Amino acid sequence: MSTSDSKPPRPTLGKPVKAPRTLVAPAPMASRPPSQPSPVRNTPPVRRGQATPYYPGPTSQPAQAQTESTKKPRLRKPRKDDPGFVPPVTQKNYPSAVPVETGERLSKRVMQIKGCSRKEAEQYIEGGFVTVNGVVVEEPAHRVDQQTVALDPQASLLLLSSVTLILNKPPGTTDGLEELDEDEPPRAAPPRAGPGAARGRKGPPPNARSLLTPQNHWEHDPAEIRTLKRHFNDLEADVELETGASGLVVFTQDWRTTRKLSEDLGVMEHEYLVEVKGEVEPDALKPIGYALKDERNNLPQVKVSVSSSSPEMSRIRFAIKGSHPGLVAYLCGEANFEILAMRRVRMGRVTIADLPVGQWRYLADWEKF
Repeated sequence: MSTSDSKPPRPTLGKPVKAPRTLVAPAPMASRPPSQPSPVRNTPPVRRGQATPYYPGPTSQPAQAQTESTKKPRLRKPRKDDPGFVPPVTQKNYPSAVPVETGERLSKRVMQIKGCSRKEAEQYIEGGFVTVNGVVVEEPAHRVDQQTVALDPQASLLLLSSVTLILNKPPGTTDGLEELDEDEPPRAAPPRAGPGAARGRKGPPPNARSLLTPQNHWEHDPAEIRTLKRHFNDLEADVELETGASGLVVFTQDWRTTRKLSEDLGVMEHEYLVEVKGEVEPDALKPIGYALKDERNNLPQVKVSVSSSSPEMSRIRFAIKGSHPGLVAYLCGEANFEILAMRRVRMGRVTIADLPVGQWRYLADWEKF
């Protein structure tokens, strides 16, 4: 093969070299002579034949006003050598000003006596089984030092059970379905309207939960359960009652009672006693029967009867399946009855019996809804 047929050598490729950038200085801006005023923005347009308005330029202020600072002065910490210095109140300066808790928690002392956990010790204390110097104390955070702490020998956590409270709600209070506001002070039930009643703007009605206190416990309670502070915690109310009505309201800690009142509410019978004005004959209840039979109203099953009658006042008994606020007032309106008072006396098989208005009692073990 001849040398003339050989291929020429391959050129070597190198990295391209960029041309250097030339920086061009910006053109100087034309400066405005100091005598010319600065233009005013957002000025209204000038129409033909109208004089050009005059807008004065910025006025010069004294040098002292321009140098004034609007920054707030920095406050330093007061020193002892300052005139009028008052030392802060501390335990070192005034030993009686700041109290110091001495001793140990009652729950810790019970842990040492019983040899149990902290949770169990708190349950013994809240159950009313612990005494300090012979007095029952129900606060686990109570401080003890040299006091005598004793635990009931028959104390058992199996005796701690949930309770159910039966309240005879006075008229003019809510049914307690809403939680009680702890920041709001308790209010008494409003007095009945009359000639001497005070006039003015009416506030919200008091909550029935404010009546659940040890002072309002019925002294003739057949349940014979010792009242404890824990009995007023985590209470639930699920059955409604009109604010203007009085009678039986249930508050419970037991989940079984809550389930019974919620699931079987539609088939549970509620008995009301309604006081109406004037004498009522049995024939006067016919409009109520017509309203109950009317399919367009879709009303629940109701039994109505006259309990007692006199020329001044009559009592009518209503037995209704389920809780239906406003139904009794509607049926009385169909018969043109003027309601004087309404009271719920029974829910299922639990009655209010002789419980006074504004007081409560425990639900006994033998009572069932």
